[in-house]
Amino acid sequence: WRGREGAPYSTLVPSDEVTINCRHGLPVITLTLPTRSERCRFTVKPMVTTVGAFLQDVQREDKGIERAEVFATDGSKVSDATLMEVLLMNDFKLVVNNTAYSVSPPAKEMLSSEHATEMEDIKSLVHRLFVALHLEDHQIRKERELLQKLDHLKEELLPLEQMKARITDRADAKTSRLLWVGLALMSTQGGALAWLTWWVYSWDIMEPVTYFITYGSAMAFYAYFVLTKQDYIYPDAKDRQFLHYFYQKSKKQHFNVERYNKLKEDLAEAEESLRRLRQPLHLRLPIQEINDKD
Repeated sequence: WRGREGAPYSTLVPSDEVTINCRHGLPVITLTLPTRSERCRFTVKPMVTTVGAFLQDVQREDKGIERAEVFATDGSKVSDATLMEVLLMNDFKLVVNNTAYSVSPPAKEMLSSEHATEMEDIKSLVHRLFVALHLEDHQIRKERELLQKLDHLKEELLPLEQMKARITDRADAKTSRLLWVGLALMSTQGGALAWLTWWVYSWDIMEPVTYFITYGSAMAFYAYFVLTKQDYIYPDAKDRQFLHYFYQKSKKQHFNVERYNKLKEDLAEAEESLRRLRQPLHLRLPIQEINDKD
């Protein structure tokens, strides 16, 4: 094999004299220095280091090296400006003085896999260091922010809570009156039917009347189901009537129900976040993730 200007090399060394391995995600080129006859490692940054910079490092390490060049397998010289990342994609010849080393870089998949593993280890180490150094300050700062948010939400909710309590009392009182009115009407109806049956008419006359009253009540309950899509159950009917009066009163007194519900949700979320934040502060455990929805 001939180098530049056709000059033959005195020695062509097998590829095991120059090895390339990956350490900490970076290629490490190991070769034997001709003057000192000892193995030397050169760590390169593929995306930054050029071929010329690598050859200069080799010559600085062994002052007896007068010539250091890199050639492709077809005999063409590799420019000093070429990045090592490009050079390590294919086999090449490293010429030191009059000795040519045949170099076979490891497969790119192997380098990528080792690089990915090293990067994951580095990320994990950096994360643990950050947690050890800054977690407590971050927790204290976050706790202070949550406490301030809680105070602000409670100040906004205080007048709304007072207004809601007044509206709730009025709606509950009106619902109770409606229930008592219903009981009074049913009692009056029962007394009227008994009076008509025993003192005015006979049962033969009143029986059809009571039948149609019962049938009309069944129609009323069915109409309730058609309109509300719910069975007529007394507790549910009471709650439905209470909500009707509550929203009616809220509209009259300009009580914003949607804003009140939103503040209550934010308050509950902040209290839960504070609880989760304080737990690892006492137990000295890693902080749980807190989803901010500010």
